[in-house]
Amino acid sequence: MTNKSTNINLSRRKLLAGLGAVGVASAGAGLGTTAYFSDTETFQDNSLTAGTLDLLVDWQQTYDYGDGREFVNAHPDHDGDGEQSVEIDGDEVKYSDFPDLEDDDSNGANIPELNCENIPPLSEANYGIDPVTEEPMDSLMQFSDLKPGDSGEITFSLHLCDNPGYIWMQGELTSEDGDVSTDPELAVDPDNLPDLADAIQATLWYDEDCDNVYDPAEPVDIMLTLDFSGSMLYRTFGGVVSEDDITVGATTYDETTKIDLVELGTRQFIDYLQGQNSDVKVGVAYFDGDNEMGSPRVGLLQELTADLDDVDAALSGLRRKLANVVNGSTNDPDVLEGSDDPDSPGGIATGTYIGEGVDVAQGELASTRARSGVAKTNIVLSDGESFEGDGGSSFSSPTGAADDARAGSPSPATDVYTINVNGSASTLQAMAGPAGGLGGDPTFFNDVDDPLNIPSVFGNLAAQAVGEKVIMKDTLGNVLAELSSGNGIPLDGNRATIYEELNESADDPDREAFRGDGVMHCVALEWEIPFDDVGNEIQGDTLGFDLGFYTEQERHNDGAGMA
Repeated sequence: MTNKSTNINLSRRKLLAGLGAVGVASAGAGLGTTAYFSDTETFQDNSLTAGTLDLLVDWQQTYDYGDGREFVNAHPDHDGDGEQSVEIDGDEVKYSDFPDLEDDDSNGANIPELNCENIPPLSEANYGIDPVTEEPMDSLMQFSDLKPGDSGEITFSLHLCDNPGYIWMQGELTSEDGDVSTDPELAVDPDNLPDLADAIQATLWYDEDCDNVYDPAEPVDIMLTLDFSGSMLYRTFGGVVSEDDITVGATTYDETTKIDLVELGTRQFIDYLQGQNSDVKVGVAYFDGDNEMGSPRVGLLQELTADLDDVDAALSGLRRKLANVVNGSTNDPDVLEGSDDPDSPGGIATGTYIGEGVDVAQGELASTRARSGVAKTNIVLSDGESFEGDGGSSFSSPTGAADDARAGSPSPATDVYTINVNGSASTLQAMAGPAGGLGGDPTFFNDVDDPLNIPSVFGNLAAQAVGEKVIMKDTLGNVLAELSSGNGIPLDGNRATIYEELNESADDPDREAFRGDGVMHCVALEWEIPFDDVGNEIQGDTLGFDLGFYTEQERHNDGAGMA
């Protein structure tokens, strides 16, 4: 623990070797008044416990030296074959269990079940075998026979344990040498200068789906399907998250509820899509329980539209719109009825009709407002299990509705992402999966124990809906220079809050801390020696560098980093 000014700063650093040539405080108090009257007030077993901050890193690295990408090393890799793998509850789980069905270049993804409980320490990392020399490697990247046309990629998955924290990626060029000189090299490089750092082209980006492949922007139609049940707002039913105030848009509330965090996250989602000039259409559906007529309270808050200002307006004031659905006599989100005071719940419906909400969203994706030949996505958020109310309405199985949506029965086939907010996860997990694929896919499921992390989840999903964000694309030497400057490159824990890592200060309000709960955060580094631009000048050159990550806790720090 180190002091930063008057603040408490918990920090943790993970260093990865580079390309080698690369008290319990207890008090008791008693008072005796007289022999006849006595009293004792005791405060026992008091304790103070310091918080913890731990950054765990897993990765998958591949290398292409002319025959396609091959696994090099990974962590964890329980059988040492270079492919990320781990035993969980007696079952082997592997990187190749999670291919991106929509990307022909993807042969897997970093294992989504990896967490603070099952990631081994770096001391147990196996760096594998150099795929060219077949010699054991004793550092993360240690390739000894590079040629023009060679390339490699590594995706790191970052896991913060116990406390949210700011994260920086760091690096340093540790050695560079022209080394041996050959006649062909001297013909183009008579001084035998070290050219490798400038010859290697590198790209650093947020690999949102953790599949080791950069995903460019593609057009997509998106439905947001939101839980409008009373438990998202009213204190009696667990809707109040904290007594801290929250500002959403131009409105400040005295306490924070789940639906406030949904509004904040979804509106950031829309802002990000607008800022990226994304080729999207977005609509919003909602679901609750039975109305007075015994029918599910479900419907459209916004039809599919390319006008994202209209979507933002539909998502504005979700407290009031939810209250209108839950407590109003018409159950119309736009008719002013009922109380949106979290302490005045009024009448609450029974049942939560997630399946009917999925059906409404799927109907909109099949409508004339949707675009043909464009990918379809439905993002479903709920804080509980789906169950039938007591009104006698027809009950649609949520897993059945999601199965039909993914299978395109009826058309179109739809990616189904689900967000479980401290509810019972089994149903929402079973619903999650890619278009044309099975449910239960953990890469499409977000399990959020702390509702405060809802905006981060929507930030992650927004970044997946457009082209993945490139942090820097330059020579490896210039990338390493940025990684070694100050505290390194400050990373953003919520990509929907648009932040420029290389141009804005680390304590910019648009940069958010990383939260470990329910969100996968991956950062990727790809390198290539261009075949057409590089030749004999790199013969025999060597390059050594370090890579690492640094984190410090969010509380008591502003993101500026250590002085």
